[in-house]
Amino acid sequence: MDDTVPTRPSVEKVEEGPVLRDSAFADGTYHQSQLSPDAVKSGLFARPDPVLAEAVNKDADTVDFTEAEEKAVRRKIDKRVLTLVILSYVFNQFDRTNIGNAHVITEFNENFGVTSNSKWTVALSIFYVGYCLLEMPANVLQRHIGANRFFFMSMVFWGFSSLSFVYAKGYGALLALRVLLGIGEAGYYAGMIYYLSFWYKRSELALRVSLCMTGTLPGAIGGLLAFGLVRAHTPLLKGWQFLFLIEAIPTLIMAVALLFFLPSFPFASSFLSPRERAIAQARLNRDHRPTSHGGMTGWEGFKAIVNDPHSWMLVVVYTSFNMGVATISYFLPTLIKELGFDSLSSQGLTVAPYAVGWFMVVFQAMHSDRTRDRGYHIMLSTGLATIGYIILAALATKGNASNYIGGRYFALFLVVGGLFSLFPLVMSWAANIFSPTSKRGVGTAFIVSISNTVSIAAPQIYFDSKENFQKGHAIAAGCVFLSFCAAFALRTRLAHMNRKNAEKVREMGLEREKPAQGAKEEVWDNDPRYVFMT
Repeated sequence: MDDTVPTRPSVEKVEEGPVLRDSAFADGTYHQSQLSPDAVKSGLFARPDPVLAEAVNKDADTVDFTEAEEKAVRRKIDKRVLTLVILSYVFNQFDRTNIGNAHVITEFNENFGVTSNSKWTVALSIFYVGYCLLEMPANVLQRHIGANRFFFMSMVFWGFSSLSFVYAKGYGALLALRVLLGIGEAGYYAGMIYYLSFWYKRSELALRVSLCMTGTLPGAIGGLLAFGLVRAHTPLLKGWQFLFLIEAIPTLIMAVALLFFLPSFPFASSFLSPRERAIAQARLNRDHRPTSHGGMTGWEGFKAIVNDPHSWMLVVVYTSFNMGVATISYFLPTLIKELGFDSLSSQGLTVAPYAVGWFMVVFQAMHSDRTRDRGYHIMLSTGLATIGYIILAALATKGNASNYIGGRYFALFLVVGGLFSLFPLVMSWAANIFSPTSKRGVGTAFIVSISNTVSIAAPQIYFDSKENFQKGHAIAAGCVFLSFCAAFALRTRLAHMNRKNAEKVREMGLEREKPAQGAKEEVWDNDPRYVFMT
């Protein structure tokens, strides 16, 4: 190894940013090239290596790159990371929502002893018990062992749990498997948001989250699969069993793919060259400088989150709209069946609301990133969903005349599009509000965990099946409107804090626009230089 270390390059401040004058550093590979193979821990079960992370971050501090190079690196990240995350979430939603498609089939209900609406809602609610208890510990574990290993374990657990539905029998088995599914999925959703924050700038996050983590696309695909699979029958398996079998096996295959092909962090990505790794890290460092290790411990992050009023305001936003999501995901086939359609047709008719909702999800996220706004977009989505629920409640007892059927079916489009577009907006907002990274990881898990604790009761609001769930729709409308109000209050508070902090920075004579650029550590959210995304 060459012991001659070149002098750190001089940096000249110009309008376009820092211009590095020493090519040895500007190439972005020097510190990585100085590492001996023995110094870097590698292997399938090796923990994320802080030595390699430090070298890549040092190169990221000095690398000089063009906008075209940055776009090329981002495209490579999209092709590898985004594709794997999208596929894994599709299978996640299959395993989570196929029970809703199975519920409209009489044979499924007979096999598991679901003889009343109350038994059905209990089976839905119990999923969230293990999910909520393990959400935050799971996110801490992910940061400790790396994303690929964590998501592999998670998907294998819930994949086998879903597969077990094929041969299980009785109401007790249904409840036990629902608990196991919740344990397997604990940490997955918040963990993916946290994981993507290591790869994308704050202004890029909502769109990527919308492409990855929305129930509309897998909901549409799941409806089509259910429409076809439930018709299959063999001497050994019935249609509803094929639904769980065919949707569980790809989950297990996807788990293995994540283990081998999903990089834990940008610095550990083998599909990028050393220079590309430096560029990938520099993009983030000059935006919010995430760190893969160090910082707050899990307990310190938890205390910081609990004492942050923003986290509780986000909990209200998430909890309120999730009362609707936690019911519509499972009840959509049932609500369509209540319009007078048979079991098979009701599954097929779930596709259209999910497909249209997907376009709304992507448009909202794309426009939110472009305008760097979260609050107003959340208010728009909650407003549309509230209107949809009001229509459903108003028409619930009007009978099944053709005009009322059309109105209720149209309202489902508003509800699905409005509710599911909130996931990427709210969670990317959380990722944009909390800093440092260790606090962000605990914060996203905290919001999902606390909100889903309340969501244990969500399916119980649809208790009035004899009235076409009129009261359930009315309660959901009120909850989603509360989410609207909480989003308005949070956006107003953050905008006020940004103005107040800007005055402090001017008085201190500091630079605020890009506080992380050139910084050795992350800028915390209690630092006046930190700019909250509103």
